Amino acid sequence: MGLGLITGLGRIMRRKRTSSLDILSSKRAPRDYYKGKNCKPTGFHTRKGGYVVVHEKLPNYVVPDLTDFKLKAYVSQCPLEAQTAEASDAAK
Repeated sequence: MGLGLITGLGRIMRRKRTSSLDILSSKRAPRDYYKGKNCKPTGFHTRKGGYVVVHEKLPNYVVPDLTDFKLKAYVSQCPLEAQTAEASDAAK
């Protein structure tokens, strides 16, 4: 009896544990698992196949007023030569 208990504990220790870094796909999950696109639901399904949108669950984006903002929205990947104050003084 004691030997069975020891071998059982040994099996538990040798068992490969799943890492939290493993990707859970529909092939590794139960049959009715649907992964989705990592989005939060914005409502719920009704019994008759409809969908009710709950306005409290919709995302609310707060955008600041950028009328007098000096920078532009696009930054070039290939900027021209950047000149510092020291380089411009040396050129003069």
